[in-house]
Amino acid sequence: MSSTLSPKPLGDIEKQHTFTTALEPLGQEDSTTDDITVIEKRELDQVEAPGEPPFPEELAKSEYLVKWDGPDDPENPKNWSVLKRSYITAVAGLLVLNATFSSSAPAGVIGQLTERFHLVEETQVLTISLFVAGYCVGPLLWGPLSEQYGRKNPLLVAFFVYALFQVAAALAPNTAALLVFRFIGGAFSASPLTSSGGIIADIWDAATRGKALAFFVLAPFGGPALGPIVGGYINVGGASWHWLFWVLALFAGFCFVLVLVTIPETYAPTILTRKAQKKRKETGDNKYFSELEVEDIDLRTRLERILGRPFKVLFLEPMLIAITLYMSFVYGCVYLLFEAYPIVYTEGHHLNSGESGLMFLPLFFGGVAGVFLYIFYFNPAYVKKMEEYAPRPAPPEVRLIPAFYGGPMLFVSFLWFGWTSFPSLSIWAALPSGALMGVGVVLIFLSLFNYIIDAYLMVAASALAATTVVRSLFGAGFP
Repeated sequence: MSSTLSPKPLGDIEKQHTFTTALEPLGQEDSTTDDITVIEKRELDQVEAPGEPPFPEELAKSEYLVKWDGPDDPENPKNWSVLKRSYITAVAGLLVLNATFSSSAPAGVIGQLTERFHLVEETQVLTISLFVAGYCVGPLLWGPLSEQYGRKNPLLVAFFVYALFQVAAALAPNTAALLVFRFIGGAFSASPLTSSGGIIADIWDAATRGKALAFFVLAPFGGPALGPIVGGYINVGGASWHWLFWVLALFAGFCFVLVLVTIPETYAPTILTRKAQKKRKETGDNKYFSELEVEDIDLRTRLERILGRPFKVLFLEPMLIAITLYMSFVYGCVYLLFEAYPIVYTEGHHLNSGESGLMFLPLFFGGVAGVFLYIFYFNPAYVKKMEEYAPRPAPPEVRLIPAFYGGPMLFVSFLWFGWTSFPSLSIWAALPSGALMGVGVVLIFLSLFNYIIDAYLMVAASALAATTVVRSLFGAGFP
């Protein structure tokens, strides 16, 4: 079925229409009564990946090209039951929570690590910063790999190796080994940071994706807030620092088993490739093929495409560069708190490491409040905009509205925290600033994540990988 909007390449990148294309809401006379929504039409269209030739027209019309068996094909992830898709979304969020939780958890046992490895102040910071720096390397591989080989297999490989390096960190004999294991662990844990956004784009249409992404965004935000709490109480409880890394290894192993046993492949091109393989086996006719099987490229070309795609998506798009820099600054500010909070609450107000970790709870609860604000206020407003623009898709810029509110909230919250963080003031003067900060950060990230996915639908994982790399540089550097 043809789309109401034909994709138009910009350089080597394919993106959706924006306000600059002068899209206006259509009147009733322009509406369509087709049995498939306009969003589904847009997503079924061919969207070129950067640097790749368009799919040959003669092959697209071939009767042997394996496609979905109509708009209601049960194999299409978007047609799976709401319960199944909700479960997959929850697991995707758990994977991200795992990775981000691990990044900040050593903050709670930093005293033990300092005593065991004789760490100076700069090296203490590296136990967190190097893990986050691993996010700069991992997404360059995991994002494009998930677009070449599907979402599930790269996740399994990444989490298996990630779990092994948590074991290695628990057994680290010296400072150098600990820091190296933290960096490599961070690189492999970065897989869900890029592919989980792709999973959500695989299984939800634009009308419902915002709600799903709301809970997903809470995971990368909530993980760093919860990590110091767990680490702090491991320390207060008298357990060795080794136990923190054993807990991280068990958490990673649990997630590996969860993905292996319960999560199906969600990437449509990979599912269609398996469908084509099944048809060839059942019919004995080797003429059946999928789009992923058309190109016959050598390993070097494939590696260049996998490693180069995020950079092409980022550097050829000024719009994406601007969004990435803003998200990165916000992300860096959040990680800066892992240095600021211990100074304010442990040194200034004389709390122990467990109590100091609890000071991150307002930040987390503020994030939860931001999620509910998005679901019950901003998402219904977006659905109304979709109805206004139907049968055309709503411009991605409509997704930016929550960020207009989140930005000032973040600004005010940091001023609030700075002005009330003196030891001479009550601890309750500074604490509420974390809640406002949480609301602001979640609204900003939800808005911009949704925008990126809408604008770069079929290469969303690569676009998210590019933003994750830059964001992680800021997260590692700010502390």
